[in-house]
Amino acid sequence: MKSALFQKRGGGREGHRQKKKGGLGHRPRRGSGRQPRIARSKHPALTRTTPYCFSETMMSAKKLLFLPGDGIGPEVMAQVRRVMDWLAASGRATFEVEDGLVGGVAYDAYGTPLHDDTMKLALEADAVLLGAVGGPKWDSLDFAVKPERGLLRLRKDMELFANLRPALVFDALAEASSLKTELVAGLDILIVRELTGGVYFGQPRGISDLPNGERRGVNTQVYDTHEIVRVARVAFDLARKRDKRLCSVEKANVMESGLLWREEVTKIGTSEFPDVALSHMYADNCAMQLVRQPKQFDVIVTDNLFGDLLSDCAAMLTGSLGMLPSASLGEADAQGRRKAMYEPVHGSAPDIAGQNKANPLATILSFSMMLRYSFDLAAEADLVDQAVRDVLAAGIRTGDIMQPGKTLVGTSGMGDALLDALKKHG
Repeated sequence: MKSALFQKRGGGREGHRQKKKGGLGHRPRRGSGRQPRIARSKHPALTRTTPYCFSETMMSAKKLLFLPGDGIGPEVMAQVRRVMDWLAASGRATFEVEDGLVGGVAYDAYGTPLHDDTMKLALEADAVLLGAVGGPKWDSLDFAVKPERGLLRLRKDMELFANLRPALVFDALAEASSLKTELVAGLDILIVRELTGGVYFGQPRGISDLPNGERRGVNTQVYDTHEIVRVARVAFDLARKRDKRLCSVEKANVMESGLLWREEVTKIGTSEFPDVALSHMYADNCAMQLVRQPKQFDVIVTDNLFGDLLSDCAAMLTGSLGMLPSASLGEADAQGRRKAMYEPVHGSAPDIAGQNKANPLATILSFSMMLRYSFDLAAEADLVDQAVRDVLAAGIRTGDIMQPGKTLVGTSGMGDALLDALKKHG
């Protein structure tokens, strides 16, 4: 059975949050200075390579970089490792994993949220899986070395321009949404966010002192044609594989960058994707429509700033950020392979870190996206997705999605339940 996460009707943070309530087809082809060595007794993951390989007859290992990060990141990533162990032990897939530091823990170790050597590992890996970055411990740091800057550098240096954010309501969690059940039951939206341009990266930027004693903060919203065209192609291609509907979102009524966005997306739609129904919507109206009538959307494409806001709005339609994965993809090379990073939508949730309370399903579903998009392992991705549905249908819940009459478990307990579900299918 095909995963509902990325196909329509048969057809992969910043912040500290984890609150309660080629073309891209279904099977795509696939600081500075020397980083000091760290003693195995302190940080063994940084000095070792962990092979998930149990048979010489299995497929060649895929090279992954694991970046658990801060807060609950290490806890939820540990559950992904258990899934990987099972896939390897069952003869389905092998992985070669290196671990690195990112975010606040990287700053504590190296004085930078992402060391150059870690960035090099990311560029050499077949895919990167990230847990979460940030926490109040590092809130007072200078802006240039805040934990989130490590995440932004990964996206920028890997040229991950297309962020895929599915908002899928599992049947078992339809009543957990803050909206009426009838508005969200069966919801399956995919938001494609441009990730390396716009106001988060535009120049000039900064804070300056004015002659009158006041201060001025400046950020620049800027897009060139190629930045718009390449993310639009990704969105159109995904829409073509789903319900053949794409809504492009901007503020063309008040922003020149939005007007250019609308014009370029329209050109691509007319010339290359005439079979996909293209509509346009202002960002403020889109935010309202997402909570008014969310099932009117199928695929949404938008810029970096609006995508950041709208994807979090859509996330809460599902009941919890702890359920939502994401993928960030770069350009396809001559062999159809893309640099890619996968991460859960939730943040580092420092208030529950280390307490075995975090929901690992978003990270596990991000790993499922990795199987599908980076390694062409659709059958294995379908298996993981189905195991998640089975666990939820059985009433197993972490605290963020807990409902009356259900069974409350912790992070490891959810991992146990998922492995049991995998074994039943495997």
